Amino acid sequence: MPDRPTPPDWILEQSGLTAIALLSALLGLVVLLPYLQYVLFGVVLAYILFPVQRRLEQYVRPAVAAIALVVATLLVVLLPLIYVVTIAVRQALGIVPAIRQGQLDVETVEAILETNGYTVDVVAVYEANQGRIATALQQIATGAIDFAGSLPSLFIGLTITLFVLFALLRDGERLVDWFHWVLPVEDRILADLREGLDQLMWASVVGNVAVAAIQAVMLGVGLAIAGLPAVVFLTVATFVLTLLPLVGAFGVWIPAAGYLLAVGRPTAGAAMVVYGLLVTFSDSYLRPALIGQTSAFNSAIVVVGIFGGLVAFGAVGLFIGPVVLGGAKLTIDSFARGHTGEPAPGASPGSSGGDSASAETATEGETGSDGADEGGRDE
Repeated sequence: MPDRPTPPDWILEQSGLTAIALLSALLGLVVLLPYLQYVLFGVVLAYILFPVQRRLEQYVRPAVAAIALVVATLLVVLLPLIYVVTIAVRQALGIVPAIRQGQLDVETVEAILETNGYTVDVVAVYEANQGRIATALQQIATGAIDFAGSLPSLFIGLTITLFVLFALLRDGERLVDWFHWVLPVEDRILADLREGLDQLMWASVVGNVAVAAIQAVMLGVGLAIAGLPAVVFLTVATFVLTLLPLVGAFGVWIPAAGYLLAVGRPTAGAAMVVYGLLVTFSDSYLRPALIGQTSAFNSAIVVVGIFGGLVAFGAVGLFIGPVVLGGAKLTIDSFARGHTGEPAPGASPGSSGGDSASAETATEGETGSDGADEGGRDE
């Protein structure tokens, strides 16, 4: 394989073409930015569904397989997701009317707090902060989409997501090959980056999102059986909190158990505690079963990535944010390794990747990563 010219020499020799390429890339980025979150959402969906696309291509043409997966995604994922989020927001904003109509026994809770020396008007507190709560819920659940007047924007965004999904499913491998061809980087470094980013995406989508979704559904079923109000909202809140390290489902089932005890249902409250612990500790079994014994992220990358991703990319930032931070570290490690010829501090001696977390995955979670590769990282 012939060696590529070093980037500085190539740039100097083709300065005019380089300027045109940079200007074109900048203009393309300007066009892309208004709907970047929907494009990234399409990328995430394409990554998840690509193994299914490969299997379907054994029986039908690639375009037919991609169309079938896009239609299935619309009917099974996007429309139910919009429906659930809409119900969750309505339930959250309907808490005060429910209190006023007597559906929530807030007086008992206030009486218990008062006997312990705390005088709290729950309704007044909620009404005083209802605007802030509503704004936060809309940002988390809908990616900063204004429910009141942005349905056309949502429709356009989801249309972009579906077209991006179709294009990546049908031509994703050619796009990856194009990036390999166009980037003035050594093939070895590109291969390391691709492997590391693959591990980051797999850990983010499967290790965090799938586990959070399973635990949210489990706890939601328990909340519904216990007869708590606003079950859909609490289920969505569980999903978001479970994405955060050291928080998880505790943030929902502990207040739910406390409410059941406060309204005079100690048996239901105790059952909620037991079931909540079961849901929380299921993480110890679900995560190894899905991605092996380790994760590609540390807690700082996850927390900063999630909240920063929400601000930068909207709702899809819940999944993309940690990948962007982890990918930035991986890229900087590869740059430093190419410059110094030495692996990153903390990386195993035999690791070819620049990310110490990737090396950790290779050494500790070899069996789990093999299973993940068989399940769908064969692109």
